[in-house]
Amino acid sequence: MPMKYLVRRLVLCPIVAASGVLTAVVHAQDPVNDSISRRVYDIPEVTVKARRTPPSVKAASPLQVMNKAEMERMGISEVADAVRHFSGVSVKDYGGIGGLKTISVRSLGAQHTGVIYDGVSVSDCQSGQIDISRFSLTNISQLTLTIGQSDDIYQSARAFASAGVLHIQTDRPDFSEQNWHINTTLKAGSFGLANPSVLYSQQLSQRTSFSLYGDYLRADGNYPFKLWNGNQLIDSKRNNSDIQTYRAEATLYTSFTPKQDLQVKAYLFDSERGLPGGVIYDNPYAAERLSDKNYFGQFRYENRFSEKFKLQALGKFNYSWNRDYNDEASGITDDRYRQTESYLSATLWTEPLKGLSFSLAQDFAYNYLHTTLDKCQFPERFTYLTAFAARYEHNRFSVTASLLNTYITEKVRIGIAADDRKRLSPAFSVSWKPFLEAGLRIRASYKDIFRTPTFNDLYYLEIGNTSLRPETTRQGNLGVTWSRSNLGFLDFISLSADTYYNKVKDKIVAVPTMFVWKMSNVGKVETIGVDVNLSAECRLNQQMKLYLTGNYNFMQAEDVTDRNSKTWRNQIVYTPRHSGSGSLTLETPWLNMTYNLTASSERYTLAQNLPKYRIDAYTDHGISLSRSFRWNRHHLRIQADALNLGNKNYEIIRFYPMPGRNYRITINYYL
Repeated sequence: MPMKYLVRRLVLCPIVAASGVLTAVVHAQDPVNDSISRRVYDIPEVTVKARRTPPSVKAASPLQVMNKAEMERMGISEVADAVRHFSGVSVKDYGGIGGLKTISVRSLGAQHTGVIYDGVSVSDCQSGQIDISRFSLTNISQLTLTIGQSDDIYQSARAFASAGVLHIQTDRPDFSEQNWHINTTLKAGSFGLANPSVLYSQQLSQRTSFSLYGDYLRADGNYPFKLWNGNQLIDSKRNNSDIQTYRAEATLYTSFTPKQDLQVKAYLFDSERGLPGGVIYDNPYAAERLSDKNYFGQFRYENRFSEKFKLQALGKFNYSWNRDYNDEASGITDDRYRQTESYLSATLWTEPLKGLSFSLAQDFAYNYLHTTLDKCQFPERFTYLTAFAARYEHNRFSVTASLLNTYITEKVRIGIAADDRKRLSPAFSVSWKPFLEAGLRIRASYKDIFRTPTFNDLYYLEIGNTSLRPETTRQGNLGVTWSRSNLGFLDFISLSADTYYNKVKDKIVAVPTMFVWKMSNVGKVETIGVDVNLSAECRLNQQMKLYLTGNYNFMQAEDVTDRNSKTWRNQIVYTPRHSGSGSLTLETPWLNMTYNLTASSERYTLAQNLPKYRIDAYTDHGISLSRSFRWNRHHLRIQADALNLGNKNYEIIRFYPMPGRNYRITINYYL
């Protein structure tokens, strides 16, 4: 489009918009009487549309949302890749398709980050870390990350019990056009990647429907790499990096009445993978195998008694089985772990006055761990959580406060169990819109929360310590958000900036004693940081549009345990001071093109920040091309990705090189 037409369009758009608003006001006085001719005119109805303010802009605590349309537009195909585009988040990635992937929010550690799948919490009492690679992005409709106090008080007590929470929402079928749908996807790529999947949904009646999802993934994972280990350059291929997984879900949706809903889900995950281990110059051999089985059934029931009173009930039974087999030179090890969880939750919500609401949530969880290790104590844990929350919202001001009570008691068959734990955890948040018309909001929040020692921390072999105290953290956040629609050449723009301060005490770390290492409460960490998020949309003409997203995070997370220690005021391990990501998408009728970037500054593998423990900074670039076709009710989408264009075998975890340049193609058909 010539520049003079673009300038003319920018000048005329505000005039046309003002004319539409004026016409709508005049039409409100129907019929209209012309003051000159005294004739009455019937002016056609005018509809004025406005963009809805995103929840992330209105939230009193940092909230980041990515829906399916955004993920497709950015060419994202894995949950871990999507989470990397959230600010304040670190993803620990052990490399490759089959590498374990865990998330940490603002340097607090993976154990402080909760994961909620379709409204019900996912947990791991053994390690406290959730491997997000077990979830497929194919049938996910939205990812939401909340840091600190959530504005949503209508949730389970366990949702209040984490420093940050990643909500994963799966696709819910829409039967407005037909009473059944099928969605098939095939992903294929470098290093032997093949990942077919199918999602079938059927409406059984006006009130009942179901969906079935299944996928299979396999990859060789033996990618070439170059990596310096000390003064030696290793030029080789990863070995023992293969993976094979099966995943299946069945979901039933039903409405007993217009006010009562029930969702029941059954989930199956079965994985067999090799663990390539760290790259060691004189010993490249790896033979460790990891088998995972995870099955669970869960339900969510809601009864909306009236506009001012409703009830939510959740339940889940989870079974996890792991086998760690290693045919190493010193002998074969074959360790097996089995854990189960039974979980129930109920939440009452009421709004006695307009804008003022309260909730009361009660949770109960029972956890059990069985292992084949010598001296296994077979621990059992009983957890009771009670959360009371209140929220007031009026015009330009909102405030939310909550108080969580935790009581945990444990039993063991052998030895001595850990002491009971009792604690009250307060949190609050406030949001204020100082100007009625402007899109500016100021927000502040505080949360006092903790994480319970895991079964590994307490009972694992000789290093477990039943005297451990919970690892506590205090989070403070102060920020601003701003958004505008139709601002010059921009259709929409939103900006948020948050500064935060975290203080962790009684940090659980392994320290050497006289003969063995032992888990102990000896750590203190102080974190000061800044998160900045930007999102913008620009329509170039009637057929072309630009999308821009970006975030930057500064995080100074330092060890403040002992002034006389060599690690005093050193950056904690695997935490970059600077990190960020961005994407730029050009959307056209012919082809959508996206450029993605993630970057991280240097990090350290040990608490003492010496040059020999430093991991170099990295940037990862990728390009995605996609095209959608539609005829009648048939939808076809083809996407091609080129990842890590710089072909750098950078490390996120020391001596675990990431794949170099690789390619992927995705074909999706929907009816």
